[in-house]
Amino acid sequence: MFRKQAIIVAAIAVFLIAGSLLVAASPAVDQVGVLSGSVTDLITPGTTVREGDILVRVDTLTGPVPAARATMGGVVAEVLVKPGDSIKIGDVVARIKAGK
Repeated sequence: MFRKQAIIVAAIAVFLIAGSLLVAASPAVDQVGVLSGSVTDLITPGTTVREGDILVRVDTLTGPVPAARATMGGVVAEVLVKPGDSIKIGDVVARIKAGK
């Protein structure tokens, strides 16, 4: 009986460890701009975000507006633009790694 329980516990441990390694090794997901314009404000790498958080703002005739929002929760791994850069719709502006 004890041996069966030990095997089950060991199997569960292996699955949990393998799963956590897969999450840790998951690639960063590209985040794209949905508006064109000149970048006025952006998020910094290392920031934890939730789906919908603003990543980049661009200047428009009505003032600064969100040009890219997080499509998932996680940590900003990389920001590919800087203030003053001109972006177009579809440009990759940041990358997010899945959070825990």
